[in-house]
Amino acid sequence: MYHVPEQHGKLAVVTGANSGTGKEAAERLAGAGAHVILAVRTPAKGERARDEILAAHPGAQVEVRRLDLADLASVRDFADGLISDGRPLDLLVNNAGVMNVPQRTETPDGFELQLGSNFLGPFALTVRLLPLLLTAPAPRVATMSSGVATRGRIDFDDLQSTRRYSPTRAYAQSKLADLLMTVHLADLAVQRGWPLLSVGAHPGYTRTNLMTSGPTLNGGRPGLLESVLYKIVPSQGPEQGTEPLLYAATSPDAEAAGYYGPRWALVGPTKPVPLPRSAQDKTVAARLWTEAERLTGVAVPAEGH
Repeated sequence: MYHVPEQHGKLAVVTGANSGTGKEAAERLAGAGAHVILAVRTPAKGERARDEILAAHPGAQVEVRRLDLADLASVRDFADGLISDGRPLDLLVNNAGVMNVPQRTETPDGFELQLGSNFLGPFALTVRLLPLLLTAPAPRVATMSSGVATRGRIDFDDLQSTRRYSPTRAYAQSKLADLLMTVHLADLAVQRGWPLLSVGAHPGYTRTNLMTSGPTLNGGRPGLLESVLYKIVPSQGPEQGTEPLLYAATSPDAEAAGYYGPRWALVGPTKPVPLPRSAQDKTVAARLWTEAERLTGVAVPAEGH
């Protein structure tokens, strides 16, 4: 099992921290001494997760704040709250997401839900929190992607899937977008001389409610093939499935624009895994970043921080 290094004195934000990989990451970061903010859409679920974390780690520093990544106003309010606190942010863990929504659904800002929740929301959050991250001595952004990113393609002509919608294609595009964001943020850090480390991870096939919550939105149901695959494909629990993300977030050996996942693709201990070829295209990464700035209205200043 991966051992999280000492985190005392560090402030960490974990999105989607009330269950699954987010809760596991938050608990192990808190157990290692970090002050952890559970950034959750439903505060009551966050409070339950906080109680469970404190039961396992009495005296840990854990707080709950509301964040809905599908709503840019919520992202702004969350970031403004942290900025007003003024405390340097050592670690941002972009974990929250939604998967395989059966019918095309829009966020309050008019984005396709998977693109909005999985990429545009985390993008806006990351950029808004850059001023706090860059006041920390060795800040890090760890972003959760997915093994299906290898099948993704950024369709700039139909980014919001308005012409043709496929649950799996939209999900794969959103998780490829996360990797391209990770890569471009790492490049920006080099160009600007920032001490920030941007790292990616994927959980393999980890049993969490991500597998069922997306397909059942709007009255949908997982198809027969999905239901069968869920039962026969090798899988692992959140304790193991969160380790690539924790490695990306805390290991001294994690590299800028590195990508970490299970050894045997779906399950197993953490190891460096190759970025999909589509995630290595720096031109596409830069173009997507510019488009995300346009869509969200959130941009990195041209100079300085």
